Amino acid sequence: MKLIIFGATGTLGRHLVVQALAQGHTVTAFSRHPASINFEHQSLRGRAGNVLDVDSVMGAVQGHDAVLIALGAGHKGIVRSMGTRHIVTAMQAQGIRKLVCMSSLGAGDSRPVLNFFWKHIMFGFLLKKAMDDHNAQEAIVRRADIDWTIARPAAFTNGEATGEYKHGDLSDSARDGGKLKFKISRADVAGFLLKQLSDDRYLRQTPGLSY
Repeated sequence: MKLIIFGATGTLGRHLVVQALAQGHTVTAFSRHPASINFEHQSLRGRAGNVLDVDSVMGAVQGHDAVLIALGAGHKGIVRSMGTRHIVTAMQAQGIRKLVCMSSLGAGDSRPVLNFFWKHIMFGFLLKKAMDDHNAQEAIVRRADIDWTIARPAAFTNGEATGEYKHGDLSDSARDGGKLKFKISRADVAGFLLKQLSDDRYLRQTPGLSY
């Protein structure tokens, strides 16, 4: 597929780029500084731009089969939501249907899955603006008439890809003796996101991800 990855130079985005290329996709890495991807590949091209500029996004999306969003917060608490709004607008204008978007465990109706630390200290206080941004981002995607999947990973680690993690509705795992670790490697998250390009199991759903 011809993929465009927004947030391609972030800590998750880099894993997405590498794994997508390994799977044979053609990848456009959209970032303010795409040159920071310090390797070359015949199926990779960088695209400089800012997701907060709708014209920049509109031009970048054209000609792609699918879109992956792995945006970080940046220095503003609206980067994910406003950037996603521009991406969805561009997709709809150009008839691109497939979107896989990274959010966070704890967003939307997954909040009860969190333990006390993540629910009340991290997302209830320290990272409240980030969670508000995730919730606004999800609302934009869910309203869009496109084929979307929103993945909600737990806290990132730098571990290797294992392929062994819980996904989907994690509420039973959370209640079952607190078996969720509330962690997952970026490599495993990237693998899951890419799998959604060809698997409709979670079409228009919001699966959680955690060890």
